[in-house]
Amino acid sequence: MKIAYRNRILDGVLKEKLEYSGAVLIEGPKWCGKTTTAKQLAKSVLSMQNPDNTKKYMETANIKPSLLLVGENPRLLDEWQVAPVLWDAVRYSVDERGETGLYILTGSSVPKDNSTMHTGTGRISRILMRPMSLFESNDSNGTVSLQSLFEKNINIGEISETTIEKIAYFICRGGWPNAVGRSEKISLCQAVDYTEAIINTDASRVDGVQRDPNKVRWLLKSLARNIASESKASTIINDMLIDEGTMSDETLRNYVTALRRIFVVEDLPAWNPSIRSKTTIRTTPKHHFIDPSIGIAALKVSPKDLLNDFNTFGLFFESLCIRDLRIYAQSINGDVFHYRDKSGLEADAIIHLHNGDWAAIEIKLGVNDIDEGAKNLIKLKERINTEKMKEPSFLMILTGTEFAYKRKDGIYVVPIGCLKD
Repeated sequence: MKIAYRNRILDGVLKEKLEYSGAVLIEGPKWCGKTTTAKQLAKSVLSMQNPDNTKKYMETANIKPSLLLVGENPRLLDEWQVAPVLWDAVRYSVDERGETGLYILTGSSVPKDNSTMHTGTGRISRILMRPMSLFESNDSNGTVSLQSLFEKNINIGEISETTIEKIAYFICRGGWPNAVGRSEKISLCQAVDYTEAIINTDASRVDGVQRDPNKVRWLLKSLARNIASESKASTIINDMLIDEGTMSDETLRNYVTALRRIFVVEDLPAWNPSIRSKTTIRTTPKHHFIDPSIGIAALKVSPKDLLNDFNTFGLFFESLCIRDLRIYAQSINGDVFHYRDKSGLEADAIIHLHNGDWAAIEIKLGVNDIDEGAKNLIKLKERINTEKMKEPSFLMILTGTEFAYKRKDGIYVVPIGCLKD
């Protein structure tokens, strides 16, 4: 069954980058929609993984790679990393032609050895594409805009129809385009199949190094059990003993690096603001997958299981929100971080725009923790040195609840089922 194209937030980002860059690279995990999105703007396509032509393309790449660039522009070079020489060929072509919007490159892994490749700075722009946000999958009504919050141009009074039961399902389903709009049974299989591919083939295929599928499985399960945490490598290794498996520090680094190169894990870095006190700011990133459904599939958890374990549910809800915040922030030139200091004060998400504007967000699944989250946000706001940084554009509690509103203390409460970019 052919699935109709669903508009992606990245559509506008890609179009804008093609207007000022000679080439644009779209990176991201398999099955997230890179090729389909690129084809919406591409005028010609080179598919390096087409089995009928791969051998011919590789021979051409070894002899005269510029021949593979011939075609109407923008020309899509799909899975370019199969022939890494294409990177320098594109860079050289952009330099020679001096035009914008010439090429779109897509890749679901980082090449094994890119140490000799030119960075492409000034010629090739990069975009990280993640699976779909709830707004893109039509599971958020989009009545609260992140950009409008930053512009202070919003009156909140909205209602989300996204129930707790639906949120549990969305976490397990993930944002994979082929899972959206399908029956629950079929859609839940997508993340499972993807995770099994990671375990059995992709973790080894990325660089040709054979990795033990059992160890990949143990690692994914351990990362899932420690999702949204700052667990150290030793904690991950010890946790793997639950599955009767373990690995050395060096092996752990090797396996995690492989997972990063195929865009499976995407840790959340720590924010380092200017603060008034001398409190030490923690710099350890939080563990996250690029889509929470990967961790769910690794643990073999169902929506019903989440509803019976609200501790695990809350952690995976946080990871779902981080995925969506990253997608929304990307479209408004922002990055997402977390904050935690020595005193234990933390914020689940900090959105920092490239112009210096920022906002702090606490993520709470239910209503009972909203007051606590608000207290943390106010403490953080008071701790920031506003002589060196701007005041926060807004403070927000992102929830799995029904109503969007502004509290008396000025903090916004926004259901994830209302948010968009």
